[in-house]
Amino acid sequence: QVQLVESGGGLVQAGGSLRLSCAASGRTFSVITMGWFRQAPGNEREFVAEIRWRGTGTRYLDSVKGRFTISGDNGKNTVYLQMNSLKPEDTAVYYCAAQLSGTSAYDYWGQGTQVTVSS
Repeated sequence: QVQLVESGGGLVQAGGSLRLSCAASGRTFSVITMGWFRQAPGNEREFVAEIRWRGTGTRYLDSVKGRFTISGDNGKNTVYLQMNSLKPEDTAVYYCAAQLSGTSAYDYWGQGTQVTVSS
């Protein structure tokens, strides 16, 4: 089992920056991919970014390319999402997720952290 705890959400003005953190514990040796998703009120959950935990590959939602950067610190078992040039459309609850070896989908999810961008 893997436990995920997000932090770093809050209120920020449009054009500002925010950094989200996700600390993982438990069977972290089995994690192959870490990702960030978000869900706004009345909308379905959408993919934002992911990173290969023991590789170099990253992938982003088109609308956040050039503005968001996903990174990780293996020593701290923590994944980050640096968000720059934030827009009101980025307002949502952000969730981190982990994919473990032997599966084809994200298996574990954090409780989420609220990000609100004012215009």
